[in-house]
Amino acid sequence: MSRSAASTKGYLKAALAPASLCLVLGAVSCAAISFGMSAANAETMSDALARAYANNTTLNQQRAGVRATDETVPQATAAYRPTVTANGQFGLTHLNERSAGAINGTASSLNATTDPGLAALTVTETVFNGNRNYNGVRQAESNVLGARENLRNTEENTLLNGATFYMNVLRDTAILDLNKNNIVVLEEQLRQTRDRFNVGEVTRTDVAQAESSLASARSAYFTAQANLAQSVANYRQVIGVQPKRLQPARTIEALLPHTLQQAISVGLSEHPVVVAAMHAADSAALQVKIAEGALYPTVTVNGSVERDWNFQGTPGLRVFDGTVYGQVTVPIYTGGATDAQVRQAKESYTQARIQVDVQRDAVRANIVTSWGLLKAAKAAIASNEAAVKAAEIALEGVREEARVGQRTTLDVLNAQQTLLNARVSLVSAQRDRVVASYVVMAAIGRLEANNLHLNVVAYDPTVHFDQVKDKWFGLRTPEGQ
Repeated sequence: MSRSAASTKGYLKAALAPASLCLVLGAVSCAAISFGMSAANAETMSDALARAYANNTTLNQQRAGVRATDETVPQATAAYRPTVTANGQFGLTHLNERSAGAINGTASSLNATTDPGLAALTVTETVFNGNRNYNGVRQAESNVLGARENLRNTEENTLLNGATFYMNVLRDTAILDLNKNNIVVLEEQLRQTRDRFNVGEVTRTDVAQAESSLASARSAYFTAQANLAQSVANYRQVIGVQPKRLQPARTIEALLPHTLQQAISVGLSEHPVVVAAMHAADSAALQVKIAEGALYPTVTVNGSVERDWNFQGTPGLRVFDGTVYGQVTVPIYTGGATDAQVRQAKESYTQARIQVDVQRDAVRANIVTSWGLLKAAKAAIASNEAAVKAAEIALEGVREEARVGQRTTLDVLNAQQTLLNARVSLVSAQRDRVVASYVVMAAIGRLEANNLHLNVVAYDPTVHFDQVKDKWFGLRTPEGQ
């Protein structure tokens, strides 16, 4: 043999160990996993999440949706304000009138063309309409609060996706590196096996087994390449840029509640989907009052001024008319439509209240599940670390035994594959622990930029709301559109 089994074992350690250790939690001294770049200029998880928080298109689209919902409040408030309409009219009137003279038999005639005109201004103010205006404003405000919670849920999902895809890139890069180095080791193994075959130490079967293992390793490498490409594409979709120089990430378990029951309690009271469902129930309750308001009288005050020129085609006749009056409209019977709308609103309110319980049950289940996954990932890391150590010892022993003829080439290849699988499992478990900590944080409703201490200006939806809630006129948005 041109190289001893011991030297090959040492080469295996040099080739595989660095890649597998790069995802160890807190290994800040490890080289950054991405295209061989140094860690000095590497991007951290916080950097990536801050970029996603500021630039993610789905998140920005949801923010625009909240701003659009804000405009429903001034729309509802407008019902308190008077409506003013102006009306103008101008035309030509031709009058041709003939009479036979009923008294003295003298005929008369009138033939004239005039240009009558009219200008009018009407003002209408609703004084009372069954409190529909008041309840409409309150409903619009509840909808705004619900939209903010939906935005907060979108923010959490965006940050969770960003953390997940960040760790996927790290994991798949490490796995790709492990498979690449495995190919190098198997190529060396195949070369040594062929050398031993040439001197009669092994059979053609051993060479074929080594060739088969190398071919399988190359196939696994191409699969790992495809997985990494998919993770990179997902990262680009959420973060907005290609992943470069990614540093290892830490778990955020320190930010989590200490017990499962505490986590459930936080989630049931703070998770945005629960709070949004509660605002939706408030909105549905107000819709019942709005529907019932249609059964009450409507009181309005109307005022109008009108100026006519050449009134009714009479040349030179000018008329000025000013009117102020109150109007009361009492609904007596609407064919049952209003009653049906009230009943429908009540059933919708019942549905909305039940939806709150549905969301709470879903949040509870998600917290329990994610909490269990976090515990399982922590246990898996310890198990896989032990498996890696045992596989390293086993591979060393099998190689020594193969060198003296007590083990076959297939035994060596199997031991080597076992070590590779153990290292891949360890990398995956480390990724799963970090992701699971973010999943739990999202499940309790606290995966937010402020809680993660991201270096980014937090988006405040109240700023736009305060800018538009009392606007009486103006077509431009606060952003100048």
